[in-house]
Amino acid sequence: MMLNRVNAGSVRIRLILMALATTFVALLVAAGCMLLYDARSFQQTWASDLTAQAEIVAMASVPALNFNDPAAARQNLALLRVRPAIHAGAIYTARDSMFAAYAQSAQETPVFPARPGPAGYHVEDGRMTVCQPILDNGEVIGHVYLSAQYPLLERIGRYGAILGGVMLGSLLLAALVASRLQAGITRPLAAVTGVAREVRQRRDFSLRVPPAGSGEIATLVDAFNDMLAEVGRRSYALQEANRTLEHEMAVRQSAEHALLQADRRKDEFLATLAHELRNPLAPIRTGLDIMRINAADGKAIDKARAIMERQLKQMVRLVDDLLDVSRINTGKLTISKEGLDLQSVVGDAVESARPFIEGQNHELTVSLPPQPVWLLGDATRLAQVLSNLLNNAAKYTVRGGRIALEGTVGGGQLKLSVRDNGIGIAPQMLGHIFEMFTQADSSLERSSAGLGVGLSLARRLVELHGGTIQAFSKGLGQGSEFVILLPLAGAPAAEAPRPAAPPRTRRLLRVLLADDNVDFVNGIGTLLRSMGHTVHISHDGVQALAAAEAFAPDIAFLDIGLPQLNGYDLARALRRQPALRRALLVAVTGWGQQKDRQQAFDAGFDLHVVKPISFERIQAILAGERQEQVLTQY
Repeated sequence: MMLNRVNAGSVRIRLILMALATTFVALLVAAGCMLLYDARSFQQTWASDLTAQAEIVAMASVPALNFNDPAAARQNLALLRVRPAIHAGAIYTARDSMFAAYAQSAQETPVFPARPGPAGYHVEDGRMTVCQPILDNGEVIGHVYLSAQYPLLERIGRYGAILGGVMLGSLLLAALVASRLQAGITRPLAAVTGVAREVRQRRDFSLRVPPAGSGEIATLVDAFNDMLAEVGRRSYALQEANRTLEHEMAVRQSAEHALLQADRRKDEFLATLAHELRNPLAPIRTGLDIMRINAADGKAIDKARAIMERQLKQMVRLVDDLLDVSRINTGKLTISKEGLDLQSVVGDAVESARPFIEGQNHELTVSLPPQPVWLLGDATRLAQVLSNLLNNAAKYTVRGGRIALEGTVGGGQLKLSVRDNGIGIAPQMLGHIFEMFTQADSSLERSSAGLGVGLSLARRLVELHGGTIQAFSKGLGQGSEFVILLPLAGAPAAEAPRPAAPPRTRRLLRVLLADDNVDFVNGIGTLLRSMGHTVHISHDGVQALAAAEAFAPDIAFLDIGLPQLNGYDLARALRRQPALRRALLVAVTGWGQQKDRQQAFDAGFDLHVVKPISFERIQAILAGERQEQVLTQY
């Protein structure tokens, strides 16, 4: 009896030891494989994510490199701030020189390599770096370099701790099961084997081993059934994870497609911009040739001058549209609201668009309510919206077409409709017609094009007035209609009549002109001298400062981007001279944002005007109109 008990205990101990040893080896191998697999997957995931970020930065930085705009490149890199793990990045030119750099923390100064290195990712010292070429039409124009934390050891430590806990729990469970083994193990084990075979063949984790009564085998059966349930749950979780991964891949592909579309639209926009800017230059050049060859023919010179003035206005309008695009993208497009009459707004818009409409031989009809209609808004911007819609209608209507502008009032709203019988809008384009750089007709045969920003700008301006704008069309060749809804306002209170301004007396002035554009400043100087004014011209800031002390100008027109001494510092230096403290300082510059205006006033300028400035505006300033006028409003 004692021997049987010893043998039974010995068998039980051997079974327990065998089960524990087998379980431990299996778990150890599985844990090692899982650690290796997880480390490899973690590295691939990290590298793929960092490479994708580098590709996005590379695509976004093509315009910055092409136009030598480090500021735009730094803005692209600054978008990486939402990814704290990426602590540094840089953009190199095609000659491997640093173009722009970025650091996640302002307190840290990352060390960037002198050259970007080969394409791909590299791991060293707990960091992963990626170098991605920047391609433009298949040509390498630069490289993107990103450096990010690579916490592989931390990942392995956490994952190893989890596996260690799982292994410990599994060994304890195996010991419990093995300790309860008794006679009759073959039949329950055969049942377990049969269910395991079925699960493996059918991949059906809902199968279970029938209960085996009580004892060690029953515990083993229960443990096996629990394992099937857990594997089933994990299999379901894995399937869900795979579906989630597929969804994320679809979203990423959609984002990549959107980026490609944006890049395509950018290329089309740049090509259109080049075309639109060259179009006015051709007649301007022809006008100059006419004036040079037919210098004695007054009629020919007047005709050439009229052509050049129209084309110059067209170029200014294109530049203004570009500035408005910048304001839309940066959220700086604002309006000033005041009470205004619909008739005056429509009159300004029609007057602006009429030359182009008549040039296309279109018939324009305008129908407005007979009673006064009052709005609260920006008259210039609302006229710009209607002018854009009228120009659009004229542009996309065959010569000799019909255009109608109608206004009706109802329900506290004004409804403005611009209708034409032109080429119409395809149904698939109606949902995108107000997007930036979108054009209804992109064929080469169109007689007049645009930048594809007018409708987008119109929608933003209407929204700033609390209104809406929609496009309607029955299809290609069926014409189109744009409908604007704006809230009405009450009639403004009558203003007291202002006393008439006293007549101005013309006086001759001492005028200082400082600009490094020699042709521009010499031309203005010649015109001013022909009017009897005394003019001194300088082409850099130091020269202007030296001349001002002895010349003592009444008015100074100063460029901001002067060589040697910029316009801001020049204005401060002039204000420090007692004799020039009352002189009128006018900033004439191509920089026209609100911050530029404020910086000019802080430096001591009285007026800020944006190039190109007309000679009529210069005459008005000389005549005493000191109020500020900026050709492009922000």
